[in-house]
Amino acid sequence: MSDLATDIENLYARIGELGPDDRDALEVVTRAVELLDNGEARVAEVDPDSDSVVVHQWLKQAILLLFRLRGMETIEAGPFEYADKLPLKRDYASAGVRVVPGASARWGSYLAPGVICMPSYVNIGARVGAGTMVDTWATVGSCAQIGEQVHLSGGVGIGGVLEPAQAAPVIIEDEVMIGSRCMITQGARVGRGSVVGEGTILNPSIPVIDAETGEEISRGHVPPWSVAVQASRKREFPGGEFYLPCVLVLKRLTEGQRHDKAQLNDILRENGVST
Repeated sequence: MSDLATDIENLYARIGELGPDDRDALEVVTRAVELLDNGEARVAEVDPDSDSVVVHQWLKQAILLLFRLRGMETIEAGPFEYADKLPLKRDYASAGVRVVPGASARWGSYLAPGVICMPSYVNIGARVGAGTMVDTWATVGSCAQIGEQVHLSGGVGIGGVLEPAQAAPVIIEDEVMIGSRCMITQGARVGRGSVVGEGTILNPSIPVIDAETGEEISRGHVPPWSVAVQASRKREFPGGEFYLPCVLVLKRLTEGQRHDKAQLNDILRENGVST
């Protein structure tokens, strides 16, 4: 794989010279994207020792090269017709994935066994872990990394991060529940076991605040085993006082507590929010 990475980096260095007629380059890039498609490689992951996000830039470069090297084509799927540079994923049954009518995933994304996709969309470079539900009208953007046993509720928008190649994508860790109509974008991260209340907007410019202390915990990163909801805080400007968005961590859960739905509902009800 290291040799393939070197080949991709060399091709990317002269991307401006390449086009759909470069068949040898396309063959190399296709090999890299197939690694993403079958789950053998991934664009990004969390280093367990440093708890930092590691981005494999060469795989992002492969995706960018792919768009340069493939021409437009007509794609037919049942009664539907598309015009795109990339095919859709196929053969879900052998992958152990349930995809209902109206859902689609682009070739170069990975859906692990047990994934369920309601009418939704998963873009190239994204990875969706085992047992995860991508609910109705949810979108998983390019290169987003979704963990195992996650629930992306209806209308959730997980933003894509493709350029620049070194930028970290959105990371949703294992056992997370993202409430309806949340927008998680620009490389934001939600830690394992957390619950994010419906309508929450999270990106690296959004402060995450501890409700008990009022202290800012981070920007764009909900810590593990937390219940977090959309909120706002007052700020003074020359033109007056205005309220800017923030994310409020209402409670820290013990490991596994998210799965006690009755207790979780009590926490949310006490604070007048829902998922």
